Amino acid sequence: MRPTRATALLTAGVVTLLGGPVGAAGAAETPANLYVSNHDGSNCSDAGTGTQAVPYCTISAAAKVVQPGQTVRIKPGKVYDEAVTIARSGEPGKPVSFVSEIQTGPAGHVQLAAGKGLTVTGASHVVLNKLLIRGGLQIKGSSDVELDRIHSRNVGQASLVVGEGSSNVRVSRGSLGEVLVNGGSRNTVLSRNNVLGHSRPAVAVADAPGTVVTNNTLYGYCAATLSVTGSSTASGIFNNVLLTESTGGACTSADPRNAVLVSQTAAAGTLADYNLLSAVPGLAPVPYSWSGTTYKDAGTFLAATGQGAHDISNESDVEGDGFEGSPRIDSADATAPGVLLTDVAGKPMVDDPLVPNTGKNGGYLDRGASELQDGLSRATVTVDPAHAPAGTEVQVQAGSDSRWPTTMSYQVDFGDGTAPVVTSPGTPYAPVKHAYSRPGDYVVKVTAVNGVGVKASAEKPVKVAPAGQGTADFTATQVLPPAGGSDAHVAPLPYAINASASVTPWPVARMEVNFGEGWSQSYDGLTAVQHTYAKPGAHEVTVKLTDIKGGTATTSRTVAVDYAPSGFVAPERPHRLTDTRFHGGAIRGGEPTVVRMPIQLPTSDHTTAGGMSSVVLNVTLTGATQDTHLSVSPTREDRPATSNVNVRVGGTTSNTVTVPVDKNGWVWMRLNSGQAHLIVDFVGHYQPNAGHKFSPIAPTRLADTRTAGGPLAGGTTRPVKVAGVNGIPADAKAVAVNLTSTGATSDSWVSAYPDSAHPTGSSNLNPEPGKDKSNQVIVPVGPNGTIWLYNNAGSTHLIMDAVGYYGGDAKALFTPVVPKRLADTRLTGKLAPGATTTVSGLPADAVGAVVNLTATETTGPGFLTAFGHGSARPEASSLNTLPGLTVPNHVTTPVGDGKVSVFNSWGGSNHVITDLLGYFTQD
Repeated sequence: MRPTRATALLTAGVVTLLGGPVGAAGAAETPANLYVSNHDGSNCSDAGTGTQAVPYCTISAAAKVVQPGQTVRIKPGKVYDEAVTIARSGEPGKPVSFVSEIQTGPAGHVQLAAGKGLTVTGASHVVLNKLLIRGGLQIKGSSDVELDRIHSRNVGQASLVVGEGSSNVRVSRGSLGEVLVNGGSRNTVLSRNNVLGHSRPAVAVADAPGTVVTNNTLYGYCAATLSVTGSSTASGIFNNVLLTESTGGACTSADPRNAVLVSQTAAAGTLADYNLLSAVPGLAPVPYSWSGTTYKDAGTFLAATGQGAHDISNESDVEGDGFEGSPRIDSADATAPGVLLTDVAGKPMVDDPLVPNTGKNGGYLDRGASELQDGLSRATVTVDPAHAPAGTEVQVQAGSDSRWPTTMSYQVDFGDGTAPVVTSPGTPYAPVKHAYSRPGDYVVKVTAVNGVGVKASAEKPVKVAPAGQGTADFTATQVLPPAGGSDAHVAPLPYAINASASVTPWPVARMEVNFGEGWSQSYDGLTAVQHTYAKPGAHEVTVKLTDIKGGTATTSRTVAVDYAPSGFVAPERPHRLTDTRFHGGAIRGGEPTVVRMPIQLPTSDHTTAGGMSSVVLNVTLTGATQDTHLSVSPTREDRPATSNVNVRVGGTTSNTVTVPVDKNGWVWMRLNSGQAHLIVDFVGHYQPNAGHKFSPIAPTRLADTRTAGGPLAGGTTRPVKVAGVNGIPADAKAVAVNLTSTGATSDSWVSAYPDSAHPTGSSNLNPEPGKDKSNQVIVPVGPNGTIWLYNNAGSTHLIMDAVGYYGGDAKALFTPVVPKRLADTRLTGKLAPGATTTVSGLPADAVGAVVNLTATETTGPGFLTAFGHGSARPEASSLNTLPGLTVPNHVTTPVGDGKVSVFNSWGGSNHVITDLLGYFTQD
């Protein structure tokens, strides 16, 4: 039961102890508040008037001018490096107050610097609230001083001294080091404080009559926990928890280890009751020393003095704050002088229903600084069923994590505009039944309220469906690698199938998805699923839902699966992936050969990737046993109609290849016939949400050793400026160039790479005497906007034409395609010398394309030039033709109106084959 008399007496005790209500505010001409802030940007000035716009920089400045009734509001968060003295007084009902601007929550104390103290001297009607003082707090010759929520420490000395005849000082809800009340001070009250003693008592009262120590938790270490000596008569010791700790090497005094020590001179009129005295196990101190006599326990103390009739000695309660079942719970005197309604943390007095009320008059105040609470922090709610047709009865069960469920009441709001249901405190809570009349998505909210008004809430969504047949619906969304790139593996064509928009009268028990490429999967419940497609295209996806009552709903939709536009990611430098001359042996015609890309492979010399959609490779065939060609594709099963590298028996030929990877990050190579050794170098990759954008340009000459520098000798290098020239911006990250060799004196290989300090063993071009040979190369831009060319043997002239760049102001992203043929003049007739053919079939919004251009059945040496349809033909070449040879080249070209033009020089007629590898569109 909750005795109302205790509450009435408690209120009366507080009024008696703390005085009457605060009076009216000060005169209108005096501002109610002064402000202090030392924060950067606060515009503070100690020469100002302490307004909120121009606060004082120091507390001391405000202390010098504060008037009765004014509150000094101090901004916390930055240490105030000052010792503060308060010597100005308020008036009855109009105190001078010094408080933190942040009053709610445990944080927000105003801090003084270590070693800097605060002194109230010769002042009256002063309030200090929520200050942290690390240089000690002294009250000297002052009266009517309130110290609330003060944290004070002072190494080696008392953290709080009330002395020099001070009177009516009230110390509440603080965390303090050793407290000393002395010097003739009168009527000091300590209530709801945690106080830690060390070399001296936690609280020492000397020559301070009328001191009241009520509802504190005191820790003793080297001396008595609480001592009352000298002329401190008529004092009071009530409702405290006194904990005696073990001594250690730091204790040098031989002071008695009593929990309570009251000298003979202070015993007259001094009262003690309702205290709990505890010590660490095995310490066995003497709890009491009263008027010169020690008493081993509460019983002998009571018998001899008549004091402590309700004191408890309990060795097990050593934590001070108490625990469920502790004898300090609900056992104090709520009518004792100095009792406060709230504890050290601001929590209210509350009745623990699990223990009997053994306090005075059946009261339920706890002993010590803290009040044990029910621990309410979380409400719970369940709804059954949480998905049902309109009109179905659902049950809502509310609960909480309160340790005292019988004190709880609950409010249930069904979220549909109907009146909430509320239970009474202590009523057993049965499930609430409710029927929703209209379909919709609702939220049930439960608010749990404990006996002192603390609340916690929880919510649960409820889906109310239309009665009758359900409908299935789904979305198919492409899954992309995270922005900025990631080492996590994300395949090129994953799609998320989400059927959450479906409406079924009952929860879905099973979902079946046919992904449209001959494969289905069944799932429990309504689940968002992911599927990686093997190839792009139109796929008929079917979703079938079966609910828990056996009802079904089915829907189908065509999902257009395609690669996502991507940026180019270059490694630190090109590197070799495969060389069958040293591993695995020659590849054979008709047999697919897999080449694994560097996905999630940490290496010391290049960047790995997790989300590549396509790769750029330099592919070389050498040692062919017959004339043949190589096709590169992302699938093992399909035999492509396209080709990438053509080689003569015994010859060496290389070409750049751009191709999508499969879901494992693999690329498949298939030799048409015969045998040949395969060499594959990794140039870079394209990845959605990563890398650099591209800008195609009409072929522009960057270098020609025939007109400058002379041929490049074997074993030598030469730099070529590529960025900041010829329309390529200085901040370009990589360049796409067409590299041509002519006039070679021997078989050789040429490498293009970004940094002379880090040459690469990869090759980009294989010069041969008597043949002009071309290959397109993508090279990261090196220091000072240059790249480097290396020739392995003999000498050769080199010609370099830029066809585009990555990074800088580029705006286009690359979409790869499974290689497909766009045009083949073998079906329409040869391209005559000087003639131009138009290749269509590109997206209308494409600004550039990557194609494999092949010349065959050539009648005379010459060249082909690819360029954007409708634009002026550049002078540079894209491919060099030779009679009797089939010559392919990887070509990047601008696009106009979805078309590319191919010009044949005047050397001879050619058949021209154009295979699409991908295209660029503006982002």
